[in-house]
Amino acid sequence: MTQNSHKIEQLAATLLGERSQEEVRKRLEADTKTPYARLANVKGTAPEALRSRWEDLLGQGRPIPSALYNGEDMDVYGANIENCIGTVKLPVGIAGPLRVNGSFAKGDYYLPLATTEAALVASYHRGAVILSKSGGCSAVILAEGVTRSPGFAFASIGDMLIFAHWVLTHKDKLKEVAATTTRFGVLQDIRFAAQGSHLYLLCDFFTGDAAGQNMVTIATQVICDFIIEQAPVAPQYWFVEANASGDKKATAQSFSTVRGKKVAAEAVIPGKYIERFLHTTPEKMVRYWQMSALGGVMTGTIGVQGHYANGLAALFIACGQDAACVAEAAVGITRFAILEDNGLYVSATLPNMIVGTVGGGTKLPSQQAALQLMGLDGAGHARAFAEVCAAAALAGEISIIGSMAAGDFTKAHDDLARKR
Repeated sequence: MTQNSHKIEQLAATLLGERSQEEVRKRLEADTKTPYARLANVKGTAPEALRSRWEDLLGQGRPIPSALYNGEDMDVYGANIENCIGTVKLPVGIAGPLRVNGSFAKGDYYLPLATTEAALVASYHRGAVILSKSGGCSAVILAEGVTRSPGFAFASIGDMLIFAHWVLTHKDKLKEVAATTTRFGVLQDIRFAAQGSHLYLLCDFFTGDAAGQNMVTIATQVICDFIIEQAPVAPQYWFVEANASGDKKATAQSFSTVRGKKVAAEAVIPGKYIERFLHTTPEKMVRYWQMSALGGVMTGTIGVQGHYANGLAALFIACGQDAACVAEAAVGITRFAILEDNGLYVSATLPNMIVGTVGGGTKLPSQQAALQLMGLDGAGHARAFAEVCAAAALAGEISIIGSMAAGDFTKAHDDLARKR
């Protein structure tokens, strides 16, 4: 990663300041002499465990910040956290209702959005209202699957090929092995990627109504254990995940295939609603979309979209999803086009919508209440929730592109964030 020489000179001047070179070296060297504080080895979320941790942090007798912990029972969080010291509260706003005419989601949905970014809820609310007044947006699940990618290293390419062939001819047995770890997960396929004498197994799973990260990890572990025990060639070493799955990162692989659920949403917005609610025209919005698409290509983005991450992060946090999965979920393509009747065609396709309505954080009280508000809590609703997420992303694209086209993007943030 390179930087221009002027920036390097500025950085060097900032780092060195009035210090000598020897002082800088001394400051940066490893310090193994100064004792460091340690947390007591206390487990659990009982009040005495939390008080013990706070004593480690603040010292005995110091008041615990009530905004983080006021003595409430934390047992409900016990399965979701380690070294617990309390909770952080975020404001939750509501946007919508958003009408979704999906293959699984059908109806008007309110969107609970947990965020500290002023103007975000207002923007998604505006986009949801425009979509709903236009009859809603269509949404479909195009593909499903969560991948785990164990990696194996061999002494030679020949050994790697023999090993790969054995795995290929025992796929059905490996599906049976995977099924011993989960009632809902299904090993759908095992794909191969080789690099010299290294072999990556791309294990694709169906995960039911769970996002499935832990589910596929546990199933992949027993698959690998079985392979190591039975295969005619043993690897020199191996790992249960070799960073080829796209887990919590944007990758070209998952962009062209699927990770979680691949969802597409589309709608047609009459020109009169563009003028009434966005104060611009379909033509200006398409012009902006074209320029922004080229900007994305020029800067090497994976996909072309405005701000999927804004709405998805807020929705994920409110509804108990793994917030880190926004790194992959907020990838996709937004497309706008003018129709002959001056209507505006809008679509969003997101290939990595890794969400669930059971397990993980979805069972926590606030997050479960948010899902219940949408009518999407519990088993049988993950696909519908994924379609609503895609529809929400589309609503956000309509609003932000409309704001850019109308020239009021800056004013909106000044009014709703700085001045307020």
